[in-house]
Amino acid sequence: MDFLWESITGWLKEVLVSGIMSNLSGLFDTMNDKVSDIAGQVGTTPQAWNSGIFNMVHSLSETVILPVAGVILAFVMTLELVQLLLDKNNYHEIESAVIFKWIFKTACAILIVSHTWDIVMGVFDLTQQVVNQAAGVIIGNTAIDITEVMTDLEERLTEMDLGLLIGLWFQSLFVGLTMWALVICIFIIVYGRMIEIYLMASMASVPMAAMLGREFGGMGQNYLRSLFALGFQAFLIMVCVAIYAVLVQHIVLDDNISTAIWTCMGYTVLLCFTLFKTGSLSKAIFGAH
Repeated sequence: MDFLWESITGWLKEVLVSGIMSNLSGLFDTMNDKVSDIAGQVGTTPQAWNSGIFNMVHSLSETVILPVAGVILAFVMTLELVQLLLDKNNYHEIESAVIFKWIFKTACAILIVSHTWDIVMGVFDLTQQVVNQAAGVIIGNTAIDITEVMTDLEERLTEMDLGLLIGLWFQSLFVGLTMWALVICIFIIVYGRMIEIYLMASMASVPMAAMLGREFGGMGQNYLRSLFALGFQAFLIMVCVAIYAVLVQHIVLDDNISTAIWTCMGYTVLLCFTLFKTGSLSKAIFGAH
């Protein structure tokens, strides 16, 4: 009877050891690929990221939104003229400098609106230059492989009791499912940022039309802050990935395999949490609402 029990136990241990090794060897593969792909995604300009979407958004901005921005610009600058005239004693003692000032502001406003798309793309070209320069400096190896960090892992598993092996198998399975959820989170952050860029670029003419107005100028100024915040969010994402790379390169693990799994898991959760915070942090830095 003892021989039968030992045979069954030995067979179960082989199955569990094989399953745990399989789970751990591929546990972080998808995450490693997704993290290493972040630098390429956030370091890409809107035009290079997807030319089809870029051309569609550009066409909508020029043909649909720009005429609306022209109407808004006419209203804003007319209101600006009225305010300038009222400031001079209800249309009395009007200086010619006031008219020239209004003409100059109107010309600048028309110039800004007619070149809004170029201004927006110029902002992202500037920020992407910063990101690309930072990528060559701060990004390191972001790959995690527990089977390489912990030597003789299979031998250690073989020496464990059946109960511990069952617990480790369930842990590796749970962490594997969690990894897929985190991969989806990173996908949403990176791709969602690019979609947000296209959405903001499509409506850029409207807030820019009010840029030089006395009453509505805050709309355009806040839009520019949000634009720079969105652009430099890529830099903050790169810094998060760089910190993550430093952490995973200096992982110190003991003989407890469960601790190794949850340590690597903790670093990955920390990365996703900080990536989610980059959007609000960049807006706080630039004072965008």
